[in-house]
Amino acid sequence: MIIVPCSMGTLGRIANGVSNDLITRAADVILKERRKLICVARETPYNLIHIRNMETIILAGGIICPATPSFYSKPATPDEIAGTVTDRILDLAGFDIKTFRWGK
Repeated sequence: MIIVPCSMGTLGRIANGVSNDLITRAADVILKERRKLICVARETPYNLIHIRNMETIILAGGIICPATPSFYSKPATPDEIAGTVTDRILDLAGFDIKTFRWGK
């Protein structure tokens, strides 16, 4: 498993198999081996090229997780707001964490 913080440039290189640095090479190998790749997209808004690159990664078996905080748990501090993103990433990675869940 690998968690990659992705600029749209990194996301595009991963989607198109351009392994020109350690991050993109690791992502390429993870997808090739059908292991879990979590790309944390950190830029918005998206244009059509970004969305198509995300689609390509999803079709190859990766997961796209936007670095967008949620407010369902009513976070009160900047740390709690950032924690909503971190919790989502850790949950996707398979860690058993105590975090906000719907209906609880």
